[in-house]
Amino acid sequence: MQTITLYTRKRCPLCDKAKNTILELQEDWKFRLEEIDIDSSDELTELYGLMIPVVHIDGEEVGFGFVDKIDISNRLQEKN
Repeated sequence: MQTITLYTRKRCPLCDKAKNTILELQEDWKFRLEEIDIDSSDELTELYGLMIPVVHIDGEEVGFGFVDKIDISNRLQEKN
């Protein structure tokens, strides 16, 4: 089963929207969603602070900022 990792932080409307978009994809795809708050790590905050939300599929970055449902669905299909 594929894993989608969503790098996010509290009080981030784009992150909330990205999470909802990803959850909608569970109707068509089987994957595990892992959420990581970048504020829990100085390294993650430095790496992704201006980019969040950031989406990885099985460790590969596939999107950031505005998360497009069709793009993520295509990426899931490529990796399937």
